[in-house]
Amino acid sequence: MAGHSKFKNIMHRKGAQDKKRSNLFSKLSREITVAARLGAPDPDMNPRLRLAVNNAKAQSMPKDNIQRAIDKASGGDDENYEEVRYEGYGPGGVALIVEALTDNRNRTATAVRTAFSKNGGNLGTEGSVAHGFERKGLIEYPADVGDEEKVLEAAIEAGADDVESDENGHTIWTEMEALHEVAGALEKTLGEAENVKLAWKPNITVEMDEGSAGTLLKLVDALDDDDDVQTVWGNYEIPDAVMDKLNA
Repeated sequence: MAGHSKFKNIMHRKGAQDKKRSNLFSKLSREITVAARLGAPDPDMNPRLRLAVNNAKAQSMPKDNIQRAIDKASGGDDENYEEVRYEGYGPGGVALIVEALTDNRNRTATAVRTAFSKNGGNLGTEGSVAHGFERKGLIEYPADVGDEEKVLEAAIEAGADDVESDENGHTIWTEMEALHEVAGALEKTLGEAENVKLAWKPNITVEMDEGSAGTLLKLVDALDDDDDVQTVWGNYEIPDAVMDKLNA
């Protein structure tokens, strides 16, 4: 286990974006409904649903909204969402993985392809970039939950693989299959996490300059704005100095 990762600032930027998106609750509801439909409607009996509900609570989604999303799974409505993954390249050769839940593959594919082409990217075929990532479990805690030593000790005890800590918070990585178990163990010692999900962790990252980073962030924002897109993962690293210039 160890230290700070270049992936860290990507995750925190992504979290900040999520909170600003006007369609966030819609995306959270969709994931809850799909999770409940694929398994039991009881979060205690359905790990994926429990993660979806916890993530919704972390974003202050009202309990009534969460329950409606669960009930919708057994309501017999016509919406039948399926999981779709798109892969491609952004400015500067950055690899991107886009995860979507859609009831119309053609609509979503067209929207994703358009976002890539209008923002300096190229949509590839499935498998074209995934080989450069690992499918892992991701658990995030705020910095004030404890110091690096406390979190590291709790993570080791819970069976996690790796911990990254800095002034922004703590990122804990697990094997994909162990995510639910590790998250449950950590909740007993550290409390409820800010974020628990399956993630695509890049094996290496690409550092962006100001020009490429600006175009890349427009591409990520365009993808995020699509209702069908749930998450965008990338192997990019944007230095703090570059982010400061872009935000100025």
